[in-house]
Amino acid sequence: MIFDTLAEVNCDEIFLQLHDFLPRSQCYVKLENLNLAGSVKLKAAVAMIDALEAEGRLVPGGEIVESSSGNLGVALAMVCAERGYKFTCVTDPNASPKNIAHMRAYGADIIVVEQFSNGGFVKERLKIVSALLAHNPAMIWTDQYSNKHNAQIHFQTTARSILKNIPDIDYLFLGLGSSGTFMGCAQYFAQHKPDVKIIAVDPDGSILFGPQTKPRYVPGIGGSVRPALLDPDMAFDSVTVTEADTLAMCHQQAKQRGWLIGGSTGTVLAGIQQYQAKIAAGSKVVMLAADYGGNYLETIYNDDWAGMVTAKSRESQQEKQPAQSPAGHIVV
Repeated sequence: MIFDTLAEVNCDEIFLQLHDFLPRSQCYVKLENLNLAGSVKLKAAVAMIDALEAEGRLVPGGEIVESSSGNLGVALAMVCAERGYKFTCVTDPNASPKNIAHMRAYGADIIVVEQFSNGGFVKERLKIVSALLAHNPAMIWTDQYSNKHNAQIHFQTTARSILKNIPDIDYLFLGLGSSGTFMGCAQYFAQHKPDVKIIAVDPDGSILFGPQTKPRYVPGIGGSVRPALLDPDMAFDSVTVTEADTLAMCHQQAKQRGWLIGGSTGTVLAGIQQYQAKIAAGSKVVMLAADYGGNYLETIYNDDWAGMVTAKSRESQQEKQPAQSPAGHIVV
């Protein structure tokens, strides 16, 4: 097979069956890292850039900015490098060092926001995006949090692929951040197979389906600001997972299955196990693995980092109020 562009190298039909993961049901994982950006976010990046080009808003030499904890930043950096656009990513200390290195290799500018507020890092990242746009009116914000193309591409591709390959699906477990994948898939199944139960998986400390913002360390899932795209009513149910359980699942899968997974995948797997008593026997359960764990060798698979986060996660469960993080600064 011959492709014309790097972004087209995107395998959308590969699933892994996790034998013995659920004792009474079958569990399938849609592998979304088998493209040259390494994550499901390549779909959103291409869709949003394509739309800007089609609208005539993005022309050769144009500049893009986005707020991202890592994977979308990498995908946008790759697409912008391929098409000749300048890209700036506003991120935070939770971003994987490897993902930041990838973005820099593509020529992206990186701004790391270190201040944690009541709106988490995302609120502070968005402040910087607003300041950049005010300073440079020619810069364009792709705005993954409200961009309809972020959801539409998953309606057109991701969800359609799931139903094509597993037509008798019963449950779909989805982690969410910007909520593009979640909304696109939920809307597709609402139209084409409404009996599928969509279960949202949220990390503890996220307000997407939780009550309050608390410091979190695993990137790529959850949020401290509810995205405009998100309609929580599209979920049949939700489950909240601690970061301690996420990390335990990641290490378990690496050591027992030889599968390096990212934090969002570990969170969803832990959520499925946590929810399994509610899953009818004989069901077919599907989830997405958004990226590859090799991006997190310095964090999730580093024993010191994982031990620190696990301890903080357990402490958080015992506290009535989340600890306040000290004010920080911006590093360019």
